[in-house]
Amino acid sequence: MRKKNKEKFLNKINIDLEKINLNPSKKILETKNKISNFYENFKKNREKEKIKSDKRRKLEEKKEIIKQKKLEQKQKLEKIKEEKRQIQAQQKLVIENEKQVRRNDEIRKKLEAKRIKIEQQKIKDEEAKKLREDARRLKEEELRLKILERQRIREEKIKIKEEAIRSKEILAEKKREENEKERQEKNRLKEIERQNRLDEEQKLREAARKLKYEEEKLRETENRLRQLEIDRQQDIERQLLKEQADQRAKEEELRLKEERIKAAENERLLKEKERAQKEEELRKEEEKQKRIEEEKELALKQKTEEEERIREENRRIKEWEDKFDQEQKLREEELIRKFYSNNPTNTSEETSSEETLSKEKDDNIKE
Repeated sequence: MRKKNKEKFLNKINIDLEKINLNPSKKILETKNKISNFYENFKKNREKEKIKSDKRRKLEEKKEIIKQKKLEQKQKLEKIKEEKRQIQAQQKLVIENEKQVRRNDEIRKKLEAKRIKIEQQKIKDEEAKKLREDARRLKEEELRLKILERQRIREEKIKIKEEAIRSKEILAEKKREENEKERQEKNRLKEIERQNRLDEEQKLREAARKLKYEEEKLRETENRLRQLEIDRQQDIERQLLKEQADQRAKEEELRLKEERIKAAENERLLKEKERAQKEEELRKEEEKQKRIEEEKELALKQKTEEEERIREENRRIKEWEDKFDQEQKLREEELIRKFYSNNPTNTSEETSSEETLSKEKDDNIKE
């Protein structure tokens, strides 16, 4: 009865016991083949991933290069636009300056015509004045000739002395100027390249300001000429009233003036010599102090620049050392992590297939 039940059950589940292979050695071989196939697939996938990562990295580098080129091109275009704007501004300023020059020329022509007219009127007034003064001059001429002769002799002597002093001062001043020009030329050559463009723009601005200032001054001159004409008319009227009183006081005044001139000229010569000596001493002292201050400033500037350069160098070295230490620490941690994750310890319970797999992984890591 039990045998019949067993046969019925086997018929129901339809299992062929002869087809079931229960050979243990065969199962072990199949397991080994599966593990080796898995590792081979793992290696292939890893190589594929490595190739893909290299391609992605190269693609990113190309994109970064293209982006950098676009940025540089954009900067060049912006620089060109800025230069165009500056050129347009300069051209506009030049045009405005030319217009201002033309306006100033027109104003100058009008003032010149007005000045000529005033001069002509002034010449007529002078002629009338000369006619009045001729009679008075006849009386003064004899006395004045004597005074002028004595004055001329004294002036010639004084002029000779002054010329000698002036020639010495001019020679000394030329020598100082040559030394100063030579020193300034050396300093100027150091800054000339940087200043060329700024100087041109500054000249244009200064020209515009000068032209405006010239226009204002020309207008002031026009007003002043008008006022001078009014004052001149008033002076002529006052002069006519004073001429008679001046005639009486003139002879006494000339005599006293001659004596004062003698005393003043002697005193002026002494003061001029003392002044020249004091100015020369002060100039030498100031020049000496100026040279000392310039040398101190130059030494201080060089010392400051050297200290700043050393601080910047130390800062860069410190940043590089910190960065290198961090990267080295990360590399060591990654190496330790990989070592402990990819090198399991051998135990007596591992099978021969697991030992083979471990050895292949270690070889792959070493490679």
